[in-house]
Amino acid sequence: MADALEPEQLTTYFALMESASLLQHAVEQQLRSQSDLSHVQFQLLAKLAGTEGRMTMTELADGVVYSRSGLTHQAGLLEKEGLVTRAPSPDDQRATLVTITDAGRALVGRVLPGHIEVARRLLFEPLSDDDLRHLGDIMGRVRDHMRAQPPRSTAARRRRPPRAKERPAKG
Repeated sequence: MADALEPEQLTTYFALMESASLLQHAVEQQLRSQSDLSHVQFQLLAKLAGTEGRMTMTELADGVVYSRSGLTHQAGLLEKEGLVTRAPSPDDQRATLVTITDAGRALVGRVLPGHIEVARRLLFEPLSDDDLRHLGDIMGRVRDHMRAQPPRSTAARRRRPPRAKERPAKG
């Protein structure tokens, strides 16, 4: 059994998790009030808008830390809305390229100011400039440490054990 976290580590962990949950909830409310986008869909569009406008599904999955199957579903919904297109990569026929459309860019442009306002009000307002530099440094190091692990998209998929009614009868 692993050693328990120290009290200060436990307090910090729960403060981080609660803060992230509160921020995500506020962002989801803002997105619902200004669009029909989920938080994940906004992340996908914003990631695409912040790049050259196209990425492979694997790059997107790793970039927004989302499962490949979940990303396929979300990209399909965005494609039905005309916000992205999907096509085989000309460089690798096994890869699928996702490209943001003009409508997708326009939607990000319309929703982003509210998103920024939520982040500014909830995350940055209580911090001094010095706090912000320290938090950015700390979170950057934590993120980089976590990103040094193999990306989720390269992890082997675990097969689920069969459910009780699917298991062969013992006999």
